[in-house]
Amino acid sequence: MRPHVICHMMGPLDGELLVDRWSPSTGRSSEALVAEYDRVHEALEGNAWIAGRAVGEEFAEGRPHPPEPVPAVGRPVHVARAGAEEYAVLLDPHGKLHWNGPETYGAPLVMILGRDVPDAHLAELAADGISYVVSDGPEIDLGQTLDVLASAFGVRRLILEGGARTNAAFLKAGLVDEISLLLFPAIGGHSGSQSLFEAGEDGLADRVRLSLVSTEVRTAGAVALRYRVAYAPA
Repeated sequence: MRPHVICHMMGPLDGELLVDRWSPSTGRSSEALVAEYDRVHEALEGNAWIAGRAVGEEFAEGRPHPPEPVPAVGRPVHVARAGAEEYAVLLDPHGKLHWNGPETYGAPLVMILGRDVPDAHLAELAADGISYVVSDGPEIDLGQTLDVLASAFGVRRLILEGGARTNAAFLKAGLVDEISLLLFPAIGGHSGSQSLFEAGEDGLADRVRLSLVSTEVRTAGAVALRYRVAYAPA
């Protein structure tokens, strides 16, 4: 059974994605706002979180360092550490992220890769003590990814904290069960700014149906909103 997926995001009234661009409207630092977001994250009680490559680039500080010669590697799944209390899962279809160790933010890494990622990159990850899952095709199959996270890593409750396109991809695939939004009393208002969900010209309006589960007033006038997600017939 796949994990229960909660998309957890934070934003201003106009849904602008990048916190630094709208945080001045609150009169508080972006660090203070993110700290409140993290407190809500902890309350969601996930045992893994997942994000896309663009998010991963913010904290993947390594450089390519494949072992030489490249040893035989396991496909499609390599479990470097089983039974962790929490995993950090990152989608990296083309194997562009490199690391200096097996964890980020204190959680063991699990990299989700496309089929065409070379063995040298897999060997680098394995040598660093990093788990990985290789999809059957050149693009990542999100449904298959969730099945493997559940069966191989014991992920029961997954917090989706992607960029706009990653969030929308999970919604388009019908894989998000809930949305948690920490809404701040702020307005970004920048022309052409990226929003929390970006699904291309087709959008999501004819696909997703939301029903309110709960509201909670938080620090700094923020409101924590929880929605249950249902999907319209295809």
